[in-house]
Amino acid sequence: MNICVFCSAYSLDDRYSVPAAEFARLLGEGGHTLVWGGSNAGLMGLLADGVKEAGGRLVGISVEFLKHKAYDGADELVTTADLAERKAKLLARADAVVVLVGGLGTLDEVTEVLELKKHALHDKPVVVLDTEGFYAGLRTQLERMDAEGFLPRPLGELITFADAPAQVFEQLKG
Repeated sequence: MNICVFCSAYSLDDRYSVPAAEFARLLGEGGHTLVWGGSNAGLMGLLADGVKEAGGRLVGISVEFLKHKAYDGADELVTTADLAERKAKLLARADAVVVLVGGLGTLDEVTEVLELKKHALHDKPVVVLDTEGFYAGLRTQLERMDAEGFLPRPLGELITFADAPAQVFEQLKG
């Protein structure tokens, strides 16, 4: 399975990096391909290292202004002109989307993927690894949108949340 992962390009403490490393190991050991932003920085680099060490394949989709941070060991590395093209290529190459902890870029990516799914422009599973309750606020907001009729599809059809790396893969199977 080609699994697109959105996550931080910043180095984070163990409460975030340890679960990300476990997720990377499981992805690689499962024979999956990581489709990610192509960076060697922060959690993105840690994720790529872990997947590669565990035997997985790496497809990086970088962007021109960040190509100086491109991961050298990718099996395939594509450079796009801008962030919009990058997001489109990430989703196009993915069978599923997984969201790890991240900042504004990650939030932008997941909301765009959900908007596209809401309009039936894709039907790929979207799973959030909610490490340390990082996405509790997002979950609460999405649940309110669902309860108050702002979503044309039930929330559970758009996105699911997992508390541990192994749960992500259980949800992707089911």
